[in-house]
Amino acid sequence: MTIPSLKIAHMTAPVPVMQGGMGVKISLSNLAAAVANAGGIGIISGTGIPIEEMRAHIRRARELTNGKGYIGVNVLFAMNHFPETIKAAMEEKVDFVISGAGFSRDMYAWGREYGVPVISIVSSAKLAKLAERLGAAAIVVEGFEAGGHLGTDRPLFDILPEVIEAVNVPVIAAGGIMTGYDIDRALRMGAAGVQMGTRFVASVECDAPDVFKQKYVETTEDTEVVLVKTTVGLHGRAIRNAFTDSISGDNKLKIDKCHDCLKHCSYRFCTLDSLLRSVEGDVDTGLVFSGARVQEIKEILPVQTIINNLVREYEDAQQQQEIAVNN
Repeated sequence: MTIPSLKIAHMTAPVPVMQGGMGVKISLSNLAAAVANAGGIGIISGTGIPIEEMRAHIRRARELTNGKGYIGVNVLFAMNHFPETIKAAMEEKVDFVISGAGFSRDMYAWGREYGVPVISIVSSAKLAKLAERLGAAAIVVEGFEAGGHLGTDRPLFDILPEVIEAVNVPVIAAGGIMTGYDIDRALRMGAAGVQMGTRFVASVECDAPDVFKQKYVETTEDTEVVLVKTTVGLHGRAIRNAFTDSISGDNKLKIDKCHDCLKHCSYRFCTLDSLLRSVEGDVDTGLVFSGARVQEIKEILPVQTIINNLVREYEDAQQQQEIAVNN
């Protein structure tokens, strides 16, 4: 059975896979364009980078896709320059904007003003209903298995049916999605598609440096992935290293220079600096966010190969279901 397309607002993606927006500087124009070219939906992370740099990546992604495919921008709601960044992305006429780690009512009004669809990342049916009422084109429901900042301690497949029942817009399943079998499970439950971040980090086209990608491949046990309390006030999932050990418990690190990047910050350490260190190649004393199933990744592959594998696994799952029904 052919994998179904993903329809959101004006978009119809041949493959029901949205690539997660990963900051800082993990998913930029190169990765987003590669996913869009492979039939999915690409996302540029506008978090933690200058607005003009984000604009340049949006334009470059359009060049890399020859103006075809779909490119959105993700911005962390907790960032100080959230309004300016979101509006700049809308001015560039991205296909959509998406945000999580907090909830913005204002971005729906901005979306109507600029004619850009808005998608919210939520972790409960209550917030999903609010987002739909405010005008969300789709909902991404993110479970506990996700990487980066987490909004819940509940597994994705516990929350997913509640959200699907609560809203009428397309629902995208996120958090711990790694294979085509996971896609099959999500779609059977009623999801319109899935969002995947961690698997695309270990891709040839990912904007992160090779040493960052290799850290994913070298993580072989689930015990190597830990939860840390970030300065945003949320727990985040990351690969254990010297940095995560240094901030365990209530430990604090000296901040050399405050970037004044967050609306509210605990100042225990600098989240932005720690993310920048890791993306600059220091994966031992920097913060390396990842999903809960990172240990399943065995190699770095081209995005097209990853998409092809997902489609093949989905079709295999469909065939297994048909055999089970016929027997």
